[in-house]
Amino acid sequence: MKKRLYLRRVLWLAALLPLSAAVIDAKPWSGGDWRTADRSSAGLSPLPAGETGAVVQGFAARAYDWRGVFAVHSWIAVKEKGASAYKVYQLVGWRLRRGLSAVSIEEDVPDRHWYGKKPRLLFDLRGERAARVIPRIAEAAASYPWPDKYRAWPGPNSNTFISHILRRVPEIGVELPPNAIGRDWLGGVAGVSETRTGAQVSLFGAAGVTVGAKDGIEINLLGLTFGVDLLRPALKLPLVGRVGLRDK
Repeated sequence: MKKRLYLRRVLWLAALLPLSAAVIDAKPWSGGDWRTADRSSAGLSPLPAGETGAVVQGFAARAYDWRGVFAVHSWIAVKEKGASAYKVYQLVGWRLRRGLSAVSIEEDVPDRHWYGKKPRLLFDLRGERAARVIPRIAEAAASYPWPDKYRAWPGPNSNTFISHILRRVPEIGVELPPNAIGRDWLGGVAGVSETRTGAQVSLFGAAGVTVGAKDGIEINLLGLTFGVDLLRPALKLPLVGRVGLRDK
C-alpha cells in the first residue's frame, strides 16, 4: 500500500513539474491588455543597416494570456541582400474576422515580443545560405493549403503554417518546439517529418508518431508531445518544450 501511495505521489509530481515550469515561463497573470502589451524588438535580429547580407530567422514565443501555458506562436523573418527592411511570415487567426487571409506576409520588426512574451530564436541563417532559401520560403508560403482557416487546437493554426514551410525547405533543417501545438496537423494521415529526415503519422494533429534522424522519436497525444532527440540529445516535453541541446 505504501509503495502504491509513493508511486502515485511520484507520478503526480512528474505531471506537475512541467505544468509549473510552463506557468512560470508563460506568466499568464502578466498579460494585461493586448492593445498595450509589449511589441518591441527583443534585440535578436541584426539591423538592416548593419547587416547588408541576406538573413533568415525563425522565432517562437509563448502565446498570449493563458494560452501561453500550453503553446507557442511561431514565425519566420527574412531580409534579402541589401534590403532595408525585414519581411515577416506568420499566420494570424483574427485576420479572418476582417475578411483577410490568415496568412500575413508583411514588412515588420522581425523579433517583436509577442504581446508581452519574449521570442526565442529557433534558427539563424546568414549570407548565401539565407539567400538561397528566401525564394523557397516564399514558394512554400504561397502553397499553404488553409489560408482561410484557423483553429487553435489541434490545427490548422500559426504553427501549422510555419511547419508547412519547414517541410518544404529542408535547408533550414530544424523543427518547431514540442509545445508548438498545430505543428502536427498534416491535413492527411501520413507525411514527411518537419526536417525531412523521417516520417510522421498523425490523426488530424490530435494523435500521432514521428520518427526521423533529426526529429528523433515523438509521440503526440491530444496535442501534447513527448519525445527524445538522440542526434542532439534532448527531451521533448509537453508545455515545457525542448530540454537539452539546441535544435540546429
